[in-house]
Amino acid sequence: MSTAETRVSVEIAGSEISFETGKMAKQASGAVVVRQGDTMVLSTATAGSLRDVDFLPLTVDVEERMYAAGKIPGSFFKREGRSTEKGTLVARMIDRPLRPLFPKGWRRETQLVSLTLSVDHVHPFDILAMNGASAALMISDIPFPTPVAAVRIGKVEGNFVVNPNEEDTFENSDLDLVVAGTEEAILMVEAGADEVSEAEILDALDIAHGEIRKICAAQHELREKAGKDKMQIEVPSVDEGLFAAVQESHGAALDEATQIFDKLERQNESTRVMDEAVTAHSGDPEDPAYGERKAAAQMAVDKLEKTIIRQRIAIHKKRPDGRSEQEIRPISIEAGLLPRAHGSALFTRGQTQAISVASLGTLKEEMRLDTLGLETKKYYFHHYNFPPFSVGEAGFMRGPKRRDIGHGALAERALTAMVPSIDEFPYTIRVVSDILESNGSSSMASVCGSSLSLMDAGVPLKRPVAGIAMGLIKEGDDYVVLTDIAGVEDHLGDMDFKVAGTSEGITALQMDIKITGVTFEILRDALTQALEARTFILSEMAKVIAEPRPELSEHAPRIMTVQIDTDKIGLLIGKGGETIRGLAEEFESQIDVNDDGQVLVYSANGTLGEALADRIRSMTKEVEVGDEYTTAKVVKTTTFGAFVELSKGTDGLLHISNVSPGQRVDTVEDVLNKGDEIHVKVVEVDRERGRIGLRLAEDPDIAGKTKEELVAVGNGGGGSRPPRESRDRPPRGGGDRGGDRGRRGSGRPRHGESDRG
Repeated sequence: MSTAETRVSVEIAGSEISFETGKMAKQASGAVVVRQGDTMVLSTATAGSLRDVDFLPLTVDVEERMYAAGKIPGSFFKREGRSTEKGTLVARMIDRPLRPLFPKGWRRETQLVSLTLSVDHVHPFDILAMNGASAALMISDIPFPTPVAAVRIGKVEGNFVVNPNEEDTFENSDLDLVVAGTEEAILMVEAGADEVSEAEILDALDIAHGEIRKICAAQHELREKAGKDKMQIEVPSVDEGLFAAVQESHGAALDEATQIFDKLERQNESTRVMDEAVTAHSGDPEDPAYGERKAAAQMAVDKLEKTIIRQRIAIHKKRPDGRSEQEIRPISIEAGLLPRAHGSALFTRGQTQAISVASLGTLKEEMRLDTLGLETKKYYFHHYNFPPFSVGEAGFMRGPKRRDIGHGALAERALTAMVPSIDEFPYTIRVVSDILESNGSSSMASVCGSSLSLMDAGVPLKRPVAGIAMGLIKEGDDYVVLTDIAGVEDHLGDMDFKVAGTSEGITALQMDIKITGVTFEILRDALTQALEARTFILSEMAKVIAEPRPELSEHAPRIMTVQIDTDKIGLLIGKGGETIRGLAEEFESQIDVNDDGQVLVYSANGTLGEALADRIRSMTKEVEVGDEYTTAKVVKTTTFGAFVELSKGTDGLLHISNVSPGQRVDTVEDVLNKGDEIHVKVVEVDRERGRIGLRLAEDPDIAGKTKEELVAVGNGGGGSRPPRESRDRPPRGGGDRGGDRGRRGSGRPRHGESDRG
C-alpha cells in the first residue's frame, strides 16, 4: 500500500474525471477526491466497530456545503442544517447499488460520506459522489468486492448525451437518466423523462454501460496503486443438514402459510411457523451452545422461506396471492372525495392504498430552494408520507424519512413533464400522497393517485400518468418477470423496477437489481410488460376521470392574468405601494406584478377577482376617443369645467359648456359637485399636451357617433378646451393637482397623472 498522493483519471464524453487519494482525510479507511472541471467531491469510507446485528449497518451521508458555490446559507443560523432533499436523494443513489454487494456477514459499522468541496454549475456533483463512494471503498480495507460506477444520460435535441452539463440537464434535456453498475451488469437506474419510448431507454442503458466499464477500470487502477489490504471475513453459510431437517419438519406447513391470500394473515401464520421451526431446532436453552444453534436454525428457516416462495414463482409460476405473472391486483378508484380539498383521489390496488390531495396556491407560495444547484424554486412539488399504521404497525412519526423523500421525488418526477408551465397555469401546485395501506408498490399508487387528484383539481395536465412496479425471480436459467409486485415479492425477489408514464411514453423510472445476471433481454421483457400494465391502469383511471375538470374547485383561489404596459407598473403600484394595497383590500384579493407587465390577480371569490381585473385594465389602458366610463367621479370643479377621474391617476375635463347639454349654466356647481358619479364619453385625447376631453354620454350631440365623428366633435370647439380667458389656468390631465409629479424626461406631464395615484 502506498501512502503517497496518487491520481488516476478517465475521459468520459470528452471530459476528464480524476480520482486522487493520499492528500485529504488520511485517517478514514478510504478517502478519494473526485474532480470534473471545477466540481470536486471528497468521498470517504470508514469501518467502525463490530455490531451484534443481523443486518448490514451501512450509513450514507451527502453533505452539501454552501461554500462550494461561494454561497452563505439562507437559514436564520447561517449554517447548513439537516440534509437537503437533494442530498438525501443523492445518498439514496449511492446506497442502492452498493448495499447488495457487501459480503454477507459484514457487521461492522460502515459510513460513506460525500462532502462537496467545489461546484462549478457545469458538472453536477451527484455523479462524482456516486463514483467517489465506490472508489473510497475500493482503496479501503473494507472487503468490498468490485467497483461500481455511475453516469448520466441526457437527450438534447434528439441525441443522447453522456454526462450533459447542468444547464442542459435542467432546461434542455428530454431525459435525465442516472445509471449505476459494475463491469458485468447494471445495478440501478433512476430517471425522469418527457414521454421517452421503451426502445430509447434500452439504447440509453446500453450507452451508459459502456461508459461505466471505463470508470470501473479507473477504480481498479487506483486500487492497484493505493489500495489497502482487505479485512478478512468469514461469510456465514447455512448448514445443509440442518436445512434438510427444517425442510422435512416444517416445509409443508411453511409452504401452506406462505400461500394465504391476506397479507397480514400470511405474515402472522408464516412467522408462527418459522418461530416454531427455530425453537424446534435450537436445542436446550440451558445449553451453552444454544445461541449458536439458534442462529444457525434461524438462517436455515430464512433460507427455507426464500426457497419455497422463489421456486413456486419461478418454476411453478404461482405467486403468493395466486395471481399469474402478468396479472394486476384489483383496482378501485374514487375522485373528488374530500369536500374542501381542491382536488383529491383515493387509489387502491390490492392491499395498497394511497390518498392523494392536490392544493393550489399563488406563485408567492412556491418552494424556494437553498441548494448548490441551478434550480432556485419549484412551482410543482409532491410529498409522500408512509405512516406506520399502513402496514399494521405502531411507530414514531417524526417527519419524513429518507424513503419518504425518495418516493415523493419519484412521484413528482413522474408528473413533472405533464404539469403545465406557470405561463399556462399560474398556480403553485402541491400534491400530498398519504399511504393508508401498503403491500408493495405504494410509490406507483401515489403516481396514479396524484394524476387523478390533479385532474380532479382542474389542473390541465397534458396527459394522465400511471405507474407500475415490476419484479423478477430468477432461479438458474428459469426466470419470471412479475407485474405489480407485492411486498414479499419485492423483499425476496431479484429486481424492483418501477415504471411510470403516459399513453405516449415513459416519464419516470427507478430500478434496483440485487443480482448480476440481469440481461437486456430481461429488461426488455420488463419494459414491455410494464407498458401493457400501464395502458390497462390508464384505462381504469379514465373510467373515473378521463380529463381535467373544466372548472376549478369553488374553494381554490381564482387567478386572472392582466397584461399591462411596463410603464404603467408604477401607476398600478402607486406611491409606496398605496394603490396596489388599496385595490387588494377593496377586492379581498392578492395582486402580483411581474417586471414584464404581467399582473396576476388571486381571489377566493371569482366575482371579486373579475371585478379587480377589470379595474386594473381600466386603470392601465390608454384612454381612446370613444371610451365610456359609467361611474366616473368628479374630483374637482373650476370656473371652466369639472375634472373627472376616469381611473386611478387619470382625469379628463368636462367643459362647463358640456355640463348640461342644451342649457347654459353660470357655474359648474349648479349641476355637479365634487364626488358625483357621472357617465361620460371621451371625445378628445391630446397626448402631446396631456389633455383628455369629455362629454356626457347621454349628450344627444354625441350619442351613437363613431370614433371618427367623435374626433370631429372634439376638434370642433367644444371638447375640453377652456375659454381663451381661462387658459392661464391649468387645464391638463390632473390640472393644478398634478404639479411636477407627473413629469417625465421630456418635461411634459403624462396625461391624467396626478399626486393622487
